[in-house]
Amino acid sequence: MYCLAGDEAVRATNDDASECKRCAVNLGYWQDKFINFFIKAGERKAPEINRGYYARCTAVSLLIEKFLLKAGAEQCQILNFGAGFDTLYWRLKSNGHIVKNFIELDFPTVTAKKCYAIKRNKTLLEQIHSEDGEVKFSPTDLHAANYHLVGVDLRQLSEVQKKLADSEIDWNAPTLLLAECVLVYVEPEHIRSLLSFLSSKLPTAYFINYEQVNMEDRFGQIMLSNLRARGCSLAGVDACRDLASQQRRFLDTGWDGSKTWTMEEVWNALPREDRNRIEKIEFLDENELLQQLFHHYCISVGWKEQGPRLSLSELQFDSQT
Repeated sequence: MYCLAGDEAVRATNDDASECKRCAVNLGYWQDKFINFFIKAGERKAPEINRGYYARCTAVSLLIEKFLLKAGAEQCQILNFGAGFDTLYWRLKSNGHIVKNFIELDFPTVTAKKCYAIKRNKTLLEQIHSEDGEVKFSPTDLHAANYHLVGVDLRQLSEVQKKLADSEIDWNAPTLLLAECVLVYVEPEHIRSLLSFLSSKLPTAYFINYEQVNMEDRFGQIMLSNLRARGCSLAGVDACRDLASQQRRFLDTGWDGSKTWTMEEVWNALPREDRNRIEKIEFLDENELLQQLFHHYCISVGWKEQGPRLSLSELQFDSQT
């Protein structure tokens, strides 16, 4: 397994993101009754951070809902790369979305912590248990009826393939793939191999990727400098130069199509009543920083449609006034 100097700093971003999500949830930005099982309370985050996480989580959830509606939740599977302490499986199930299979992948040190949290929490454990199947734990992996959590380094494609096979992946099922601030930490050649492999194996797939964009301007360079100071070298930052480079990453690896939105565009596409509610939770003293952050993060999607035609290119954000 790779063990690079910056890996530990990258792993630590899971705790940072989880603390941010918990803070926003506890303030009422959105509901997630499972996040508190994975992360202890941390310090209160700045309003622009909370609002940014709301936009991110809400936007990703909207695209997921649209995909499940088109594909039929019971027919599809979800692959969550760099899942960290994400609670998506439990949130979907509590909302009545029972998917065919759900696979989460992350560094073994991260999945070990998540396995431990699930094992010791009755609420989490009951949700992954089924009457006709047992829950199998190892120090870093968990396998249940339709939920799998596996520790793996995404830079090792052969190991990723083995872990997916262990998780009973169905290569013919409509598949939703997720990566939130994950690909940017991995060297481009490894991401090209991973995306090419997935596009060659999945006839019907929709990949949702959230990460940085427009990183070559002054604000982007400051972001990079701050991350490097924390030990996080963004090995894949070349794909984050602009919206076009984000799309090329999919188009150059065999995906049928791609679309990208800055988070500023995403925020403006959210329903006005939702934005009004969020803006009342905390007073934002200076809106400029939030707009800069929105301009330097994006959601990019790639799709494959060689199987049943689901019109996946139509899955996007509707314009709002």
